[in-house]
Amino acid sequence: MKSEPSFVRTFEDLVETVKAIARLFNTDKVFIIGSQSILLSWPDAPAILRTSGEIDAYPGNAKIWEITRKNLDPDDEPEASEEINALFGEGSTFHKEHGFYIDGVDENTARLPKDWTKRVIQKEIEVDGRKVLAVAPCPEDVIVSKLARLAAKDKEFVEVYHAARPLNAELIVERVKATNLEPALQARALNFVHRLARRAQ
Repeated sequence: MKSEPSFVRTFEDLVETVKAIARLFNTDKVFIIGSQSILLSWPDAPAILRTSGEIDAYPGNAKIWEITRKNLDPDDEPEASEEINALFGEGSTFHKEHGFYIDGVDENTARLPKDWTKRVIQKEIEVDGRKVLAVAPCPEDVIVSKLARLAAKDKEFVEVYHAARPLNAELIVERVKATNLEPALQARALNFVHRLARRAQ
């Protein structure tokens, strides 16, 4: 059954993402990053925070999968992200059936604090009778990844989040400084946080 394309993601979409990647890579852990990782900690977040045609994800065993594939065929240069995009990406059968697509990424795609994995949000998803762990950065670290890029949609995401759930500016500043950003990007991110904090006063 085909679904109409939708640009507001739901927790059910996250579950479908986890199932698709868990089955393809036979993994017990799937990482969700980017804006839609918010679905794991705040599934009923304001619609504008969940407005996206895609969910960014990668399997926890991506490197092992790539090495195994390479060993089977030395001429192959397998990339888990490309496999995801080929099977579940934009225009794929998955996209047509579910109304959204999965963007294959890796652990370096989002600019996150160095220790973000210590604060992850996790939830068990049942996939064909086994438990698979969906893993996402905590909301504050998602905010940092948005501040690192600060495109128009990232600014909007941070502002809407802050309006609904006021951010701890000192904590965000600390996390930005713990992220490996170029000096100009760090300064831009910190200026945005300070402006946001002043506006709330």
